[in-house]
Amino acid sequence: MDMNNLDFWGRSPQELADLMKARFKQPAFRGRQLAEWLYKRGAASFADMTNLPQGLREALREAAGMTFALPVVVANLVSNDRQTEKALLQLADGAEIETVLMRQSYGNSVCVSSQVGCAMGCAFCASTKGGCQRNLSRGEMLRQVFHFHKEHAPVSRVVIMGSGEPMLNYDEVLAFIRLLHDPGVIGMSYRHITLSTCGLVDGIDRLAAEGVPINLAISLHASDDETRSKLMPVNLRHPISQVLAAAKRYADKTGRRVTYEYTMIEGINSSLQQADALAGLMAGHLSHVNLIPVNPIREKGFYPPTAAAVRSFAEALEKKGIPVSVRKTMGDDIAAACGQLRAQRLDTAARH
Repeated sequence: MDMNNLDFWGRSPQELADLMKARFKQPAFRGRQLAEWLYKRGAASFADMTNLPQGLREALREAAGMTFALPVVVANLVSNDRQTEKALLQLADGAEIETVLMRQSYGNSVCVSSQVGCAMGCAFCASTKGGCQRNLSRGEMLRQVFHFHKEHAPVSRVVIMGSGEPMLNYDEVLAFIRLLHDPGVIGMSYRHITLSTCGLVDGIDRLAAEGVPINLAISLHASDDETRSKLMPVNLRHPISQVLAAAKRYADKTGRRVTYEYTMIEGINSSLQQADALAGLMAGHLSHVNLIPVNPIREKGFYPPTAAAVRSFAEALEKKGIPVSVRKTMGDDIAAACGQLRAQRLDTAARH
């Protein structure tokens, strides 16, 4: 992407109004008109923006270059039950990312990627296979939402759980969150936005101080440091005790319950002894445990426990008073479920 080009998608209506005055010598209301075309009326080009002067439209087109358009849809898959849709999108510089729409009883959710690839190296996740190529801009993240956000089927929730570690792209992710919340963009409640992190302590503490009471989800996936380090290299830098302390600070500061994601892998972290240990870790925390039976990735030899074993694990937590749920698997038949995103061509991704 030519970084000299302006990405209008990454700006709030107020920022567009300020930009219109400062750079284009136009009244502020022109920026609000531009925002209306971008976020409310779905303009495909500047030529569509018929209430803007022709000369201004040309100036905007030249300033934006290739950054204006929505990503190119390389491929698209819909799950057999029609509840999940995954798109492989090509960005202006040719980089490719995956984003997922989940149709829930309570509304439409979009799972957003924050980086092209991921560098965290979690053993059970496909997104990290090729490493991290680059961070995504706030505008590129917003485009993922607007790929699915339609007037007749609006997106009501966003989870930043796709490829990448959001805390390693902190500034752009935070700006994206604020854009989602802006009434001139979508006006999404902060309580309908969830950020998932591998447990980067500095990022959790920064987020706690921002005044954006979003939902925080932490990938825990083990109840002891030895197991977690084997599954998640980040644990060597931020062991469980540090992560839990940061999560408690977040909950104390925001009043928001922290969700702990726990991917269950047969023979590794799914025993009742590990459930008891997990309950001990959660004691005294404003928390919720989300159990995720591991989803298949063809290169890995990981398998989910039986449904009965998952229920027994959940019941062990419940008996200790720990709030727990089992995540509903959505889109595993199109490699769109948790841990399966990898930004590869979808005709091959869906066959494993």
